[in-house]
Amino acid sequence: MRSLLALIGFILLITLIFPIIILATWNGEIEEKEIKEIKEITDVKNQDIVDSKELTVDIYDKETKKVINMTLEEYIKGVVAGEMPAEFEVEALKSQSVAARTYAISRMIQYKEGHPEHPNAPLCNTIHCQVWYSKDKLLELHSQEWYDKYWGKIEQAVKDTKGEILTYEGKIITEPLFHSSSGGMTEASEEVFSSAKPYLRPVESPYEGESPSIRDNFKISIDKFISKLKEKYPTINITKDNIEDKIDLIEKTSTGRISKIRIDNVVMSGRDLRTLFGFKSTNFTITVIPKDNEIIIQTIGNGHGVGMSQWGANGMAEKGSNYKEILKHYYTGVEILQVTKEMMK
Repeated sequence: MRSLLALIGFILLITLIFPIIILATWNGEIEEKEIKEIKEITDVKNQDIVDSKELTVDIYDKETKKVINMTLEEYIKGVVAGEMPAEFEVEALKSQSVAARTYAISRMIQYKEGHPEHPNAPLCNTIHCQVWYSKDKLLELHSQEWYDKYWGKIEQAVKDTKGEILTYEGKIITEPLFHSSSGGMTEASEEVFSSAKPYLRPVESPYEGESPSIRDNFKISIDKFISKLKEKYPTINITKDNIEDKIDLIEKTSTGRISKIRIDNVVMSGRDLRTLFGFKSTNFTITVIPKDNEIIIQTIGNGHGVGMSQWGANGMAEKGSNYKEILKHYYTGVEILQVTKEMMK
């Protein structure tokens, strides 16, 4: 009887207990292996992300004619302070931070040996690239009170988006354009610049009502208007007596901006005319008032209209949108990612 019980016990040990022990051990090894593999993948991914605090950038100061070297993140703070009103919502400032960082890194990649117009640096501190202000310049333009009130807010916006850039199909975008206000609808890139960018498509921008330049009247004397035109286009034949009959707005873009305008025998783009006279946008109408010797150019919006509307971004932030929602609204099909070593090649 004892022998039979011993035999049954041995069979149970072999058939039930040992497999459970083996299975538990095997599962533990698998879990340990999987955890190790996941950790290795994560480590590789983390190693691939560039620490933007360690990136430095050369900036050509057009005023002093000297090159300034600084960390990328410090540079972005000065750009946000120079390009967007510090009074704006912090989510709008964050969107500006990402756009500014994207632009800076794309130029650092493209002009490793320096830009043709400033050969010792890929970026300058003016609107040719991005406006950048030093602390001293900000104090000169504003005040210590302004600096104390807003600089921490700008720093936080940059810190909260550290290393983030705009990408399209996994690649950093090269033209993260922005402007003050669009007048309700942004513009397609090819209507203003040389090429169509898939991420620079027209989108509605409904929350720009607080912009001080959403509508503007640019006034100039008829005499000065004719003089500047003849200086630029010597063959043009216009006088105070015939000017009303010589101006013809011949083509508009899909968003209502002036694409082409004919003045006498010269056809020019709306952008060319805007550049010549300096009014706020290409969404304009021209009214000639002979008795007052005056021309009024009425504009809607402020800037080229391509990419992110800054006043629109602030309006979206006031309505509760975060910076990623703002950026994805104004830049079609983009993703916001951390900059990686692969992108920097």
